[in-house]
Amino acid sequence: MIQNYFADIRAKIDAYNHIVEEYSVVDKTYSDEKGFIDGQIIFIDDSILEFSEVKSTEIPEKIKYRYHYRSFNNNLIFRYDNAKHFPDISTFPHHKHLPQNVIGCNEPDIESILGEVERIILKNE
Repeated sequence: MIQNYFADIRAKIDAYNHIVEEYSVVDKTYSDEKGFIDGQIIFIDDSILEFSEVKSTEIPEKIKYRYHYRSFNNNLIFRYDNAKHFPDISTFPHHKHLPQNVIGCNEPDIESILGEVERIILKNE
């Protein structure tokens, strides 16, 4: 079951091939239901998304995640994660780092992240 989840992530990345230059993904299965996936995606503007998830298919939420998107010259564009270091944010532990601040957000998925990256890239063309 977790392998299906990992395959779905790869399929979603493949669906954005019009903005993805190349990507690498490594996954580790802990059990039929639980695993870890880690990847890097390089986009056509040389920006980079690094991501990781610890996921159990037995629950809807991710156990742990991070999606770190940066420009070609290593400047933060955004980072979503659920590290428990902003307890005063209303969506705790979910939050989004921006270059100048941190805001609350719902737990994202790879497809919503790729959509956000696509909007940024197309806006800057």
